[in-house]
Amino acid sequence: MKRRNFIGLSSAVGLVTTAFPNLSMAETVSAEIKERRYQNGVSPWPISLDTATIRPASLRDKVKIAAEAGYDGIEPWDTELEEFEKSGGNLKELGLEIKKLGLKVPSVIGLWNAIPDTMELFNSSLPETRRRMRMAHDIGAEHIQTIPNKLSENFNQKWVAERYRDIIEIGLKEYNIKPALVFVKYFTIKTLGQAVGIAMDANHPMARVIPDVYHMYISGGGFEGLKLLKGDAIAIFQFNDSPSTPAFKDLKDEHRVYPGDGILPLDSIFKDLKATGYKGFISLEMYNPNYYKLDLMTVAKTGLAKTLAVLKKAGV
Repeated sequence: MKRRNFIGLSSAVGLVTTAFPNLSMAETVSAEIKERRYQNGVSPWPISLDTATIRPASLRDKVKIAAEAGYDGIEPWDTELEEFEKSGGNLKELGLEIKKLGLKVPSVIGLWNAIPDTMELFNSSLPETRRRMRMAHDIGAEHIQTIPNKLSENFNQKWVAERYRDIIEIGLKEYNIKPALVFVKYFTIKTLGQAVGIAMDANHPMARVIPDVYHMYISGGGFEGLKLLKGDAIAIFQFNDSPSTPAFKDLKDEHRVYPGDGILPLDSIFKDLKATGYKGFISLEMYNPNYYKLDLMTVAKTGLAKTLAVLKKAGV
């Protein structure tokens, strides 16, 4: 991928309208690309519900909950797609039901162990990679998350980037799906910077990353790097919040909380995301066991309401 496709400080339209606010050309350009809004105009992005947020529900119930709660999309996991098929379900039919309910599937999680250490291991992982891609395609997903969760710490970035490029090609050519790269503090690729470097070195026009504000925080990578990206570099943007306790070093995925209930600077993060020109889905992703004890419809509705409150505060 060419560097200009990944890195950018501002959109051309933003520069024109800021520098020359009274020019008719600027007005014309702005009118031509008038921003589409979602959630009754509150959000510049469609909002998706990651199914982990309401994990105890069945997949079909998760779809119904997401639709009734008012989300624009749903982001399922490969394990529940597999269980759905094993129980006799048809993912293509479920995909049609999702579409009829007015939802989209921006992503499926994910391609586990997609980039192991050696070519032998990589080749042996491809049947599982293809199986997961097929399920994601059947349900109508646009992206699938590429997760190198068994990669050694002393990895060769060039080699990993080449394997990511291979996965992109398989996804596009065989399943019409776009694999995007994930970074997770608990795995080898821990920070946004590492993921972006690999995606750039893949040198593929469809290379993308999936930022998650929680892992941006707990990995120590921080949030400033987001300002260096162009929106086209991002496949989906996952968000949540982090509590003030436990201590930073003890934070785990289970400690994620509703947006606005924690200490992350979500308003400034969303402002920076908007400045990149990003137009895709933002996805609410939590794994909080305390929420699993509650009515899951209430959890979904509360998550969306708190998300919209943060977006209003951010003024995006």
